[in-house]
Amino acid sequence: MQTDQFVFDPLPQPTLRVVSSDKLFPVHRIFCVGRNYADHAIEMGHDPNREPPFFFQKNPDCLVTEGRDFPYPSATHDVHFEMEMVVALGKGGADIDVDYALDHVFGYAVGLDMTRRDLQGEAKKLGRPWEVGKAFEASAPCSAIVPASHIGHPAKGAVWLKVNGMERQRGDLGQLIWKVPETIAYLSTLFTLQPGDLIYTGTPAGVGAVVRGDEMHGGVDGIGEIRARVV
Repeated sequence: MQTDQFVFDPLPQPTLRVVSSDKLFPVHRIFCVGRNYADHAIEMGHDPNREPPFFFQKNPDCLVTEGRDFPYPSATHDVHFEMEMVVALGKGGADIDVDYALDHVFGYAVGLDMTRRDLQGEAKKLGRPWEVGKAFEASAPCSAIVPASHIGHPAKGAVWLKVNGMERQRGDLGQLIWKVPETIAYLSTLFTLQPGDLIYTGTPAGVGAVVRGDEMHGGVDGIGEIRARVV
């Protein structure tokens, strides 16, 4: 790419490592599914009945790749962890048939949807978007991607997180209200999905706050683990 055509040099393409490969996965967008575990919906004060899924976005440059710290963000005193399975799309499309949705998946990872809960709460009260609570810098720690060709398409397996060695979250992929194929199909009616899109699929109950110095260690059985220190 010739850079002299731009008024300044473009920022680097956000990428994630691919397990057992020397190639990188270029990240296009990050979609997140809200309240996709019934027990988490209840702890957040909502009806756990199966309502249509809803989504919010984080920016690709919100990613924190494996081995990096999580910097405590500004303008908040209540930063929460949310442990999730991440779906990485290798093919895009619109109005994807649920029966063929998994054909669009390149692989899976584990991620943290870090949230400025106090700012999110203020936005909810005012009926405003959640971006200030969700889409801040470094709000999307994510592990390397494991190709589906290696592990298939996990539908069961523990989703867990420990803080300073103490377990704080535990659920199972089998508890997802909207399963991965359904989520992809529904999301593709709202957006034309693209290769490189990530979908954070939702978090089980037990979300809570972290402070500087805390060590987060979580994983999804059959996919991988992630560690991040709050600094």
